[in-house]
Amino acid sequence: MRPKILVILGTRPEAVKLAPLILGLQETNWETIVIATGQHQAILHQTLGWFGITPAEDLQIMTPKQTLAEITCRCLTRLEERLAYHRPDLVIVQGDTTTTFAAGLAAFYARIPVGHVEAGLRTALADNPFPEEMNRRLTSQLARLHFAPTALAVQNLAEDGITEGVYLTGNTVIDALQAIAGQCAPPELPGVDWQQRVLLATVHRRENWGEPLVQIAQAFHELLDRFPDTCLVLPLHPNPTVREPLREILGRHPRAFLVEPLDYPQLVGVLKQCTLVLSDSGGIQEEAPALGKPVLVLRETTERPEAITGGVAQLVGTNTEQIVETASTLLTDPAAYTAMAQAINPFGDGQATGRIIQAVAGFFKS
Repeated sequence: MRPKILVILGTRPEAVKLAPLILGLQETNWETIVIATGQHQAILHQTLGWFGITPAEDLQIMTPKQTLAEITCRCLTRLEERLAYHRPDLVIVQGDTTTTFAAGLAAFYARIPVGHVEAGLRTALADNPFPEEMNRRLTSQLARLHFAPTALAVQNLAEDGITEGVYLTGNTVIDALQAIAGQCAPPELPGVDWQQRVLLATVHRRENWGEPLVQIAQAFHELLDRFPDTCLVLPLHPNPTVREPLREILGRHPRAFLVEPLDYPQLVGVLKQCTLVLSDSGGIQEEAPALGKPVLVLRETTERPEAITGGVAQLVGTNTEQIVETASTLLTDPAAYTAMAQAINPFGDGQATGRIIQAVAGFFKS
């Protein structure tokens, strides 16, 4: 009987980073089944659909105003049933979402080995970013196979006492980006002049809710006032806690374009065309440098310090003045901008999928 692999995912970033691996696994002689928890709903299926992937099942776990505990418990309960039904030989998860941790724990309870894509990312604080940092640390304790994107990630795992089953692979997001970047153009967004300088912003992190988000939005507003030749494209996260402060502060600015979530090819198209990225997201810290775009990270910590030390990103926090001054330097100093734009991306060569499949093949043989 051929080995069976269950790939479990729940959010758009997981879909992007797992899509190349799913497509690669489908070319092997292993049975590969994709299960979506539905932690993100429409944008998850939209992203998978662009890659030609349809989940076998969608658990649709989300309900209005649910807590992290409720998401975790619902994931565990429903995945327990699906694992008992499918009885896979390996479960693959990615990253640091609640889906990732819950799927890893459910598989551990069922005594099914777990492979963790993008393993070994760490910040110095267990609760920042919250809850992602703890999700990935716990998933590392549950997994048997650890697919680390960088040498630093391998080192982080070793410092946690994890040295068996660790593979240095690169990050699958570069695989995804290289596969589609040539086909992507910026979308038609009413009012956006792509001949202007464009700031691309993405914000959604839970630790930035409240006053930090207000500070970030005020920084965006001040940058637009300071640079009249510049506009802002800001895809809004579906969560009202994120959308409402951004709309209140930026919604009436004529050069602030608050748009609905872009599909992945559209986002890549904007990344290719924009001048500068301001974001609290994780994956965009890897994608933007691959396209020569400097990133200002709107957080107090990052689990991707390679971007900072490699010079492709700067950690600026959420203080309005700090964001404005750092962005202004890049928008007025060509040498400072070029130094970041031309720095080497440390996150891989686009061959991570093949290395992961090779590691899985070795695991099944052993």
